[in-house]
Amino acid sequence: MRMRSIKFLLTALVISSAFVSCKKSGGGTDVSRGTGWNINDKDGGFQYNTSYTEQEAAPGLVFVEGGTFTMGKVQDDVMHDWNNSPNQQHVQSFYMDETEVTNIMYLEYLDWIKRVFPPSNENYKNIYIGALPDTLVWRSPLGFNENMTNNYLRHPSYAEYPVVGVNWIQATEFAKWRTDRVNEKSLVDEGYIDRTVMSNKSEDGESPGMFSTETYLNNPTSTYNGAIDSLQGRKQNKKDSVSVFAGRETGAIYPEYRLPTEAEWEYAASSLNGQREYNNIRGRKKYPWSGEYTRTGDRKTRGDQLANFKQGKGDYGGIAGWSDDRADITNEVKSYPPNDFGLYDMAGNVAEWVADIYRPIVDDQANDFNYYRGNVYTKPKIGEDGKVVVVTAETAQYDTLVDGKIVARTLPGEIATEPVGEEQTYLRTNYNKADNRDYRDGDPQSTRFFDRFSDDNNPTAEEKNKFGMYNSPQGVVSADSTGLVRQYDQSNSRTTLIDNHARVYKGGSWKDRAYWLDPAQRRYYPEYMATNYIGFRCAMSKVGAKSTNGGRKTKAD
Repeated sequence: MRMRSIKFLLTALVISSAFVSCKKSGGGTDVSRGTGWNINDKDGGFQYNTSYTEQEAAPGLVFVEGGTFTMGKVQDDVMHDWNNSPNQQHVQSFYMDETEVTNIMYLEYLDWIKRVFPPSNENYKNIYIGALPDTLVWRSPLGFNENMTNNYLRHPSYAEYPVVGVNWIQATEFAKWRTDRVNEKSLVDEGYIDRTVMSNKSEDGESPGMFSTETYLNNPTSTYNGAIDSLQGRKQNKKDSVSVFAGRETGAIYPEYRLPTEAEWEYAASSLNGQREYNNIRGRKKYPWSGEYTRTGDRKTRGDQLANFKQGKGDYGGIAGWSDDRADITNEVKSYPPNDFGLYDMAGNVAEWVADIYRPIVDDQANDFNYYRGNVYTKPKIGEDGKVVVVTAETAQYDTLVDGKIVARTLPGEIATEPVGEEQTYLRTNYNKADNRDYRDGDPQSTRFFDRFSDDNNPTAEEKNKFGMYNSPQGVVSADSTGLVRQYDQSNSRTTLIDNHARVYKGGSWKDRAYWLDPAQRRYYPEYMATNYIGFRCAMSKVGAKSTNGGRKTKAD
């Protein structure tokens, strides 16, 4: 009898709770604290993902909790070249690739381009050719390296080795492609897009065209060459034949993959979280791992090198039979222990492109939060019909680089963009122009020109060449009836190799001495050139909270 009474009371409690809940939230929906109207009501109204909890790590990424660190603090500075002035910076939390981008990952990108934009089509041929890595970077006038020239990119033996021969521009284009491909799969998984697009083939066997995240968000009906309605997933309102599209408010769209900033890369490589004791850093760290040496002190692997680098003249891998670092060129990713963030090869294997334009110093007086030099602000281009303009095969833009290589800067299916104008910058205090690559340029006297007495605020290109602080050689590529004509800079007045196309790369490589393994060391290289020792990895910003556990202590602490 008593059990029956308890059971009755529990049932009544559940029913009354459900009634109160329904009454309170309007039939299972949430109620706006701003207006009192129902959110996500099935009868319409404001729709929002109120059940969203936290950003999930996208494919290949690991979480890096942000914080404060001393950027540019090197243990050795034999050059004394005004290149690593220590300065305190704060980096927001972000995600970073666990390893460098590998050959197999890049080959997947090339395969996608070939299927969606067949190079046999005259309109598309430069898209594929412009994305190809330069396999000739392995050649040397006094070296026999044809084996790597012919096999390194495509042979399965090198599948999990870091891709090289990729310039900075190609690396950023890869990151854009990866963003779109990952978001496309997310929308398929969430039911907004039909699964048939996963193979890039529609029912008639033809490619449905390119998925672009920004096009989908700004003009979804233009996605897949305007065929998005026929590719709607299970969330389509079939009863009313209404297409359902996902916006950022659904939580189904990831932030973009991109190259990490220099501050992010250095912070992640330093991995000072493993040295933390409350709000202090204990011990010294010269490399991504703990301690002052390149060899491990662990009992099982004592004496082994912790990274792949050049140990001396002619010593790339040690003596045969017992290799110091088990590699002579690059090595398979994850061949060495990760750092305290779980990131592999943040020293050695290949150096890595980062997003920043190079300048000799980091201007911490201008900014000490998420430092980055290279902002060029753009906006979607709006057509006469009031809608965003989508790039077509005929309007796709290609750049002829200084070395004559042709690369696609906009692909058919993407949104056309243009620099922000006065309507966005008028009376703003945080920025006042679209291109901020030259902002402050290092010191007060060189804000615009090294001629501090110049009053000209609108210099011509000729004046910039004559008076600009960073007066680097200019490569000129033009075309005539015979094809591309390359002209070398004959000027005797050049003062530097630095310009707005010089990009920072970080970390030592298989070809570098241990000096460059220090995460704070920095070098630069033209963005349009590639080498056999520079690769890259991608990063992604974190949205929401700084920590994944609310800032609480973990067992590791």
